[in-house]
Amino acid sequence: MNSEEMFSRYSRQIFIDEIGTSGQRKILNAKVLVVGAGGLGSPVIQYLAAAGVGILGIADFDKVELHNLNRQIIHNEKSVGISKVSSAVQFVEALNRHITIIPIDEKIDLSNIERIISRYDLIVDGSDNFSTRYLINDACVRLKKPVVYGSILGFSGQVAVFNYRESKNLRDLFPEPPVDEDTPDCDSLGVLGSLPGIIGSMMAHLSLKIITDLPVNTNQLTLVDTMDWRFHIIDF
Repeated sequence: MNSEEMFSRYSRQIFIDEIGTSGQRKILNAKVLVVGAGGLGSPVIQYLAAAGVGILGIADFDKVELHNLNRQIIHNEKSVGISKVSSAVQFVEALNRHITIIPIDEKIDLSNIERIISRYDLIVDGSDNFSTRYLINDACVRLKKPVVYGSILGFSGQVAVFNYRESKNLRDLFPEPPVDEDTPDCDSLGVLGSLPGIIGSMMAHLSLKIITDLPVNTNQLTLVDTMDWRFHIIDF
């Protein structure tokens, strides 16, 4: 893409004084890994790709199912039955052919976590279980990688930035994960389809602020209650 095309495509970002051409270059040079191409990952992938993130890794090992479609907006009816990573790649290629997509169609575990995340500047955790969240957190602490974290259930969500410029991490907030069988999840209690769009958009927004060196709040957990439309900040 030549400079004229770049300016035309990203002009509404470049026009922002705090972004400008230098900020847009940072976005174009950024290397971001999104873990999870589901409810949270979908809006994150969509907005980071649209913003022009240069290298976008997408990690997921599930296939698209019909019940995903109420909230996982990068997938469609034709995607049912194929891998979420393949569907996500198709979506991004149709949206922005100028960025590099790294598909990672494998389950993240202790044997591969550091190999997978080591090449990226920023990790966005859109996973849906505590074991993966803590696995990502601990590896990012070891490798000094910042994490944008989010979670959703029903009408409620959470967002935080961990391990950024020596800030605190997930274990400083919750030292140990809960027992999985005692933990409510979307499979059992559901989630309103628009909620991951809200939380995922906040995660994408925080990611772009980190990439462009704009200030973000750390050592804080934002609680979003969309039933009563209330936002609470917990300092930790």
